[in-house]
Amino acid sequence: MALTYGTEEWEKAYLELVKERQATQSKPYIMGTPEWVAQYEELVQNDAEYKEAAKDWEGSVVIKILAKPEIGLDDDLYMFMDLWHGDCRFIRIVPPEVGESGDYVITGEYERWKSVMAKELDTVKAMMQGKLKLKGDLPSIVRAVKAASRLVDLSASTNPRFPDELSPEEIEDLRKLLREAKEKFGI
Repeated sequence: MALTYGTEEWEKAYLELVKERQATQSKPYIMGTPEWVAQYEELVQNDAEYKEAAKDWEGSVVIKILAKPEIGLDDDLYMFMDLWHGDCRFIRIVPPEVGESGDYVITGEYERWKSVMAKELDTVKAMMQGKLKLKGDLPSIVRAVKAASRLVDLSASTNPRFPDELSPEEIEDLRKLLREAKEKFGI
């Protein structure tokens, strides 16, 4: 049975998983893994440019990547960013019900998110064009375009490995990691 999200037990176990993965996995990390999310979180938390651009922003933003089993994503993946007036309180991979409860949930196919991180697709334009689906107030996102752009820049600066570029063995390892995370953390 999965631990309950939002409890001290869940958070402690999640951070232990991150620490273990950071010690055993080499960079660049695979996009969407707990160790990659932790690397991204640290970049956002320590970025002066983001802090300035987001000083008027408040609310949680969830990146929802739709399932794509052929690359190891058997279920939708939710990355929850708790953002408050330039501070990034945390970024976590979360259970679906938590992800869907975010103030702003941006949903897209894996390929769309990869294009965003490669800076081939602008997030705000993609939402306006329906290439990414937004649950939340679009005008608020548009007003925070500089902060959103900086979040994309920071995600790209992690220089991640992408699941569709992995070997079959690495895809199976990713699938196993995500399956175990689902069982333990509900994600």
